[in-house]
Amino acid sequence: MYNLAFSPDGRLLAVATGIGLYLYDIPALSEVRFIATDAAVFDIAFSPDGRLLASGSRDKTVRLWDAASGQLVRTLEGHTISVFSVAFSPDGRLLASGARDRTVRLWDAASGRLVRTLKGHGDSVFSVAFSPDGRLLASGSLDNTIRLWDAASGQLVRTLEGHTGGVLSVAFSLDGRLLASGSLDNTIRLWDAASGQLVRTLEGHTNSVFSVAFSPDGRLLASGSLMDKTVRLWDTASGQLLRTLEGHTGWVRSVAFAPDGRLLASGSDDTTVRLWDVASGKLLRTLEGHTNWVHSVAFSPDGRLLASGSSDKTVRLWDAASGQLLRTLKGHGSSVWSVAFSPDGRLLASGSLDNTIRLWDAASGQLLRTLEGHTDWVRSVAFSPDGRLLASGSDDTTVRLWDVASGQLLRTLEGHTDWVHSVAFAPDGRLLASGAKDQTIRLWDAASGQLVRTLAEHTDWVHSVAFAPDGRLLASGAKDQTIRLWDVASGQLVRTLEGHTDWVHSVAFAPDGRLLASGSWDGTIRLWGVP
Repeated sequence: MYNLAFSPDGRLLAVATGIGLYLYDIPALSEVRFIATDAAVFDIAFSPDGRLLASGSRDKTVRLWDAASGQLVRTLEGHTISVFSVAFSPDGRLLASGARDRTVRLWDAASGRLVRTLKGHGDSVFSVAFSPDGRLLASGSLDNTIRLWDAASGQLVRTLEGHTGGVLSVAFSLDGRLLASGSLDNTIRLWDAASGQLVRTLEGHTNSVFSVAFSPDGRLLASGSLMDKTVRLWDTASGQLLRTLEGHTGWVRSVAFAPDGRLLASGSDDTTVRLWDVASGKLLRTLEGHTNWVHSVAFSPDGRLLASGSSDKTVRLWDAASGQLLRTLKGHGSSVWSVAFSPDGRLLASGSLDNTIRLWDAASGQLLRTLEGHTDWVRSVAFSPDGRLLASGSDDTTVRLWDVASGQLLRTLEGHTDWVHSVAFAPDGRLLASGAKDQTIRLWDAASGQLVRTLAEHTDWVHSVAFAPDGRLLASGAKDQTIRLWDVASGQLVRTLEGHTDWVHSVAFAPDGRLLASGSWDGTIRLWGVP
């Protein structure tokens, strides 16, 4: 795969490969069409109205395709060697292409007529991008420069110099004020688009940066490197790397912050629990002992203990400071999918695929009580802030509320139409959130059990929900590879966080609410700045 592009409405994904173009239906997660080509396709771009798809190829051509039917509309010829990049102007009237022949060409998208050839680069042009207002065109080249052109006249406006290696990718922020460039010199540079001044150099990748992209609000910049195999997220205002934590060799199923926010724990299908330093992103310790997937991790309220639940049917208690295994709790008859400490740290709850919840004495490891009632797997457990209630979510599509002291079932909350993967109490204990395979999050009144609100924006299973410490935001992670932030009071979607390349299985806020951690089946943990 060389590149990919989403249609403007987000429903289609086009992928450029060595053998042709693939079109995928995003909501259905299914292949729509494969368009075979005689030569490798290096880049693709949708027109602003989504009706056309442009491709740049090794065969020296730019081709325009009907996005709906996949039919070839037109072949644009003129480049004398491989075409590496294509981009439509915001109004869709012009198409720009950059090639190994060191030129940028501007084409009339309606007729296919060559409007202008822009010359000046001393080596291959790897990337082209229009400014949001369509007045400027940026081109990045292996001659180590970025050139800014007047899109109407084709005149060179400015040459941006500073990279010490070829420029592989350029992108404007949506307000047009910043231009980002990724390079063979392993850096990303942020430029003031109006003056051409270098604003900031972002360092951290250990190999060439092949792709850069701004978030819709311009606050984040994503960069991808083929060789160091990472995607990194940066704060555009400060230039700070918001972080990518790597080390697990399997899917990351669970993440949890220590109470002081200094440590982050992660559990993975590689059978390990890992402890990370939040400030530096460094791996501090790998906890080994489980013999199967680790589904859940949780710190005790004082931060001294770490609990983990696994498909090996056990719960393990670890010393968070030393990483020493303190105790293995056995009794469940199947995988343990969720663990949670009571607010006072005296109890530990575990939910299992054996359909039960077990309550353990955290100090001694003794089994105190088994809560039975669910008729299918229990995937999530959570204590209320006062420790009096325990919520559980199950594949029987229900959420159940239990009295912790007596073990009595108080209430069954019905409404979800598929498996309930996650439950979480609001910090004040008044609301309970549940996320399910039916693609919704439901907010319940914890006292009455009444449904308060249904949040429905995810396009696939909701695997995890978590309230911010102040209770104003709710985060949800889903199979659609996104994290969504919701305003709890109104139920409005605040922001969608994109970057993971597989299911988001776990989300957790830092104690101060300024960071959000997400764990994914793509094997990474990501840290996000919270608005």
